Amino acid sequence: MRRRFVVGAVAVLAASAGVGALAPSAGAAATVGIRVDARTSLGTVPSSGVGLNTGVGDENMGTAKVTSLMKGAGVRQLRFPGGSGADGYHWKTHTMEDGGWIVPNTTFDHFMATAKKVGAQPIVTANYGSGTPQEAADWVKYANVDKGYGVKYWEIGNEVYGNGHYSDGKGWEIDKHADKSPTEYGKNLVAYAKAMKAVDPKVKIGAVLTTPSGWPDSVKAPGDSADWNNTVLSIAGKSIDFGIVHWYPGGTTTADLLKTPSKIAGVTSTLRSLIAKYAGSHAASVEISVTETDAAFSPALTSQAAALFAPDTYMSWFEHGATNVDWWNLHNGTSEAPTTVNGQTDYQDGGILSAGTCAGGKCQPARETPFPTYWGIRSLTALAQPGDTMVKSSSGTSSVAVHAVRSRNGGLNVMLINKSPQNAAQVSLSYAGFTPAAGSVTTVSYAKGGTALTTAKRGTAAAQTLPPYSITTLQLKSAPGTARADKAVPAPTPTAATPVAPASGTTGTRAQAEAQAQTENGAPVGGPTPNGSTSGPLASTGASSAVTYSGLGGLLVIAAGGLLVLRGRRRKALHGK
Repeated sequence: MRRRFVVGAVAVLAASAGVGALAPSAGAAATVGIRVDARTSLGTVPSSGVGLNTGVGDENMGTAKVTSLMKGAGVRQLRFPGGSGADGYHWKTHTMEDGGWIVPNTTFDHFMATAKKVGAQPIVTANYGSGTPQEAADWVKYANVDKGYGVKYWEIGNEVYGNGHYSDGKGWEIDKHADKSPTEYGKNLVAYAKAMKAVDPKVKIGAVLTTPSGWPDSVKAPGDSADWNNTVLSIAGKSIDFGIVHWYPGGTTTADLLKTPSKIAGVTSTLRSLIAKYAGSHAASVEISVTETDAAFSPALTSQAAALFAPDTYMSWFEHGATNVDWWNLHNGTSEAPTTVNGQTDYQDGGILSAGTCAGGKCQPARETPFPTYWGIRSLTALAQPGDTMVKSSSGTSSVAVHAVRSRNGGLNVMLINKSPQNAAQVSLSYAGFTPAAGSVTTVSYAKGGTALTTAKRGTAAAQTLPPYSITTLQLKSAPGTARADKAVPAPTPTAATPVAPASGTTGTRAQAEAQAQTENGAPVGGPTPNGSTSGPLASTGASSAVTYSGLGGLLVIAAGGLLVLRGRRRKALHGK
């Protein structure tokens, strides 16, 4: 995939690579062994785990069709006011710093009405970059005292480390503080927490952290005694309730992208060690929140590889203790021409619903058409509902991912993701702590080219054939006369952090980061700018209350030579029409 940005007269061509695929086997594929241990708990599915980003530039955020699609996908958390725009947004006046894009029908009250229709918990990003602790405290008062909205989760700033402190003053995040160091952010974080909790002691305050293995993790700028995470947590660790990371693992090929969920265990282990070091007696209660994620910086954004990445990423984060994951984005739009990824059109759009934009002489499907990423997220509704118990499972090959959940009615649901674009996978399943009923089983599937989830009776609990590039969830009942399995026992907690290897294909240049700053808060691609010009060219599963997943838009970078990763796609195409 190719991304081109222009900084002044300098054109920057980002890393370009062919679309990768898991290699087809030379002969008949061997049967893949899948093991599910229903006795070993990985925790319960979070009540508001499946999240989605929304923004003040999205005039269609609260339409009846859109809210119905979000609810059908099991979305249980909505983030507002939207990425880096949050550091320029003044909630009282519904205005954006520096002329950023905003539309009238996306005020905070409009957003809360949308969240209520969807049945989603709000998570709000307070303005750190151009705001004050008092402005944030006033917002808490309005939301929770005056209006009774009960907004529980509050982030303090978006990607504050992108304020230029680590890149010679050239960043993408608005930060009007004279001192842009992690020390200053830590001190101000304490002030925000104090002011906001004075209004409502029940609110939870989130600290912006760098993602382990992503830039600028482990980087020390001139004058700093430690990196961002160690500095911020050493000052504010005892004042916060959750740590925030953004997960954009990237990859130069689709195969690279689909391997990245395996890195999540190491990321969470590192974060837990840092929190334990600095948060004191309440370290165990400090949550990890992934408020932006998607398949940016990989070849696929809307096609099937991204759809497979979504549920695998959400479940991997939940299984390792994250309390929510917010997908970037509801609507996004793009100025880049569509590409072909493994034989499928990819519209290079970070949204889960079509924004109806055109680029390179080609147009997206009609507005609000769900992209495959939508169906990947909606597949989670067939797997789990909030409060269900995630249990241990394993696969004999990295080309087939597995996640398993014990439902509260005594059943067992098993999601199988075949990552090969060409080959079907034969799988053989075995179980511990659960005896499945004999005969064919109910499956809920999403295959390449699909426009809905498909429910059918297919295969058995012991053997299944998985179509290429597909998501298949088995909904198993226990055998008649068998006792329910003993209550699942939590898996052992790792005692030390596991080193995290940088994801492949995520390096970029400083110029790339500078380029995206030009469009950070601009008009949506394909829609009118404030001056009137233009910029740039669910099938029901019967589990409407099931868990869903979402992702954050964020920073995918590598701390090699101080280089910034390119994260301009979601920024320049924010809420395209």
